[in-house]
Amino acid sequence: MPIDATTQPNVLAFGDSLTAGYGLAAADSFPAQLQALLRRTRPQAQVINAGVSGDTSASGRARLPRVLSRLQVRPDLAIVELGANDLLRGVAPSRMRDNLDAILRSFADCGIPVLLAGMQAPPFLGGFAKEYDAVFPALAAAHGAALYPFFLAGVVGDRSLVLADGIHPNARAIGIVAGKILSHVETALDAQERARAA
Repeated sequence: MPIDATTQPNVLAFGDSLTAGYGLAAADSFPAQLQALLRRTRPQAQVINAGVSGDTSASGRARLPRVLSRLQVRPDLAIVELGANDLLRGVAPSRMRDNLDAILRSFADCGIPVLLAGMQAPPFLGGFAKEYDAVFPALAAAHGAALYPFFLAGVVGDRSLVLADGIHPNARAIGIVAGKILSHVETALDAQERARAA
């Protein structure tokens, strides 16, 4: 992957359908809505949509090398949003942890800081939910990555915020998600800008 950096912030959004914008117009996807918010203070900010609907942590891990090899510049930040499909498929949290650990190591090897977006399992899943939920803060701490605890905060449970399939968030929901994660993204970018200036 080229290691050139630019003076404008570049963010790589790497995830599943929640990132890709399943069922939405391109302008309503998470990367597009986050980019619009970032451009209020960083007019040339770019958010690259590297989401693939249906991705589990394992399939994300498998395709990450191709994503990295095709980048023209090194992103200032990668938002990693994976795990929802692992939950839906009942993947063991330990397997998800191993895959996400490898993804974070790959980004670190390329010198790309990560904001890890956590997911949360329904509490009625008991011990599975506790083990699943614990993966994200533990990995963020182990890798020194920033953590956004729950990607769908403020959205889950509101039937007016999902598409007709009853699962995927609609454009308004993604707007809420982008608005809530914005300060975490800006904090991470500010840290990178300070590091470059030092």
